Amino acid sequence: MKKQQWIIVLVGLILVVVIYIGGKTAAPKSDSPAAAAPQSAGVQPVTTELLLTKAKQRLTPEQISRLASIESSVKRGDVKDQQLHVYHQLAKFWSDSAKMFEPFAYYTSEAAKLENSEKSLTFAAHLFLDNLLTEGDPAMQHWLGENAKVLLDKALVINPANDSSKIGLGICYMFGNISDNPMQGILEVRKVVQEHPENLYGQMVLGLGGKKSGQYDKAIERFKIVLNKEPENLEAIFNIAETFELKGDKPNAVIWYQKARDIIKVPDAKIALDKRIKELKN
Repeated sequence: MKKQQWIIVLVGLILVVVIYIGGKTAAPKSDSPAAAAPQSAGVQPVTTELLLTKAKQRLTPEQISRLASIESSVKRGDVKDQQLHVYHQLAKFWSDSAKMFEPFAYYTSEAAKLENSEKSLTFAAHLFLDNLLTEGDPAMQHWLGENAKVLLDKALVINPANDSSKIGLGICYMFGNISDNPMQGILEVRKVVQEHPENLYGQMVLGLGGKKSGQYDKAIERFKIVLNKEPENLEAIFNIAETFELKGDKPNAVIWYQKARDIIKVPDAKIALDKRIKELKN
């Protein structure tokens, strides 16, 4: 299996693990940006309007009819409350009936902006952040990062002391292609971690940032901090294994992939890991 193919499989494995056994270190739980990605290096912009248009093209006639009924249901009266109800209905439609993430996240975020509570804003922001950390397309990274940033900026106005929101904002800069200076994001997260070294969410994010930037030793150090507190944290285990592999340290990569293989319960994931371990040993 080629390296790039393995990375795709690894991301899939992490998602499977998160779904099945909750092994992820997570945050405690428009000025709508139809933001375009920077048009550099041939990157085409992604907008909310474009994503919604493409999503609608995948609907059945019955779904299109149902969607049109929801979209036209705002009448005179308390328009704000009605609009909030419609946004919730639209989010539920795209999640439950259409099963498409981008429209679901977008309408959840629009509802959160109307509610303007810290809880709703941070919940919606982390929908974008969770996908941002596994998204490989630069234009989509930008869309996810911009949407999350808007929500987190609003949440931090309500509660400027929320460390998880500060870390989330750092993720937007580090992984969302929304700044020419990703160090801005790293500094945001590092400040929180320096004040609260026990913040494993921040340690994990710094590890991911180090892995992305090729600072493998620093990334490994961060992942080990997480694993010292949470020895069976599968997200940290997969990431430290991959970081050792990227560094060219196959023996340590095998050790950590084996730890993951011993913990996970999903048969297909075990088979994929067995294959990868065998390849690294050869």
